[in-house]
Amino acid sequence: MKTKSPFVCQIVGFKNTGKTTFLGGLIRYIQQSGLRVAVIKHDGHEFEMDHEGTDTYKHRQAGAEGVAIVSAGRTAILEEHSRPVIGLIRHFQAYDCVLLEGFKQENYPKLITVREQSDARLVQELTNVQGVVVWKNHMDWAQGYYSDKKTVQIFPADASDPAGRWLLEQIQRHSAGFQTEQG
Repeated sequence: MKTKSPFVCQIVGFKNTGKTTFLGGLIRYIQQSGLRVAVIKHDGHEFEMDHEGTDTYKHRQAGAEGVAIVSAGRTAILEEHSRPVIGLIRHFQAYDCVLLEGFKQENYPKLITVREQSDARLVQELTNVQGVVVWKNHMDWAQGYYSDKKTVQIFPADASDPAGRWLLEQIQRHSAGFQTEQG
């Protein structure tokens, strides 16, 4: 029996194009619709989630390659290796939607954030582009530039409702397809 899987959508773009800000609006929109959403973020640099002086930091400094900390309402797992995206998505299979921030080369449906016209080249360079997220001052340009690309929708970056409605529709289609497959 196949287990339920979440709908996965990527938010991609160059650095400082508003991915995190836009993603915050999508998260709120989906959550307010009563659905569960998880986010997996790519970081091009080494990040540090644990801080000097904490017990888990001391455990890692002593040589533990994996550390978990659990409280009544939160769990964090830190490991000293990278995991493939598909494994992380499987970890969130109980969620309705998993949003990926980054991971440009993955082949999930993508919304590309465009802050400058030079960012537009990502639409041709990446696979499975479903939409372009454009800041208000570039909306007129984007509508003209993408007018011949009927499959690419244009969403305003400063309003999560249009993109949120689109994403909610994708999640519902995905869920309906899964239910049809099962039944």
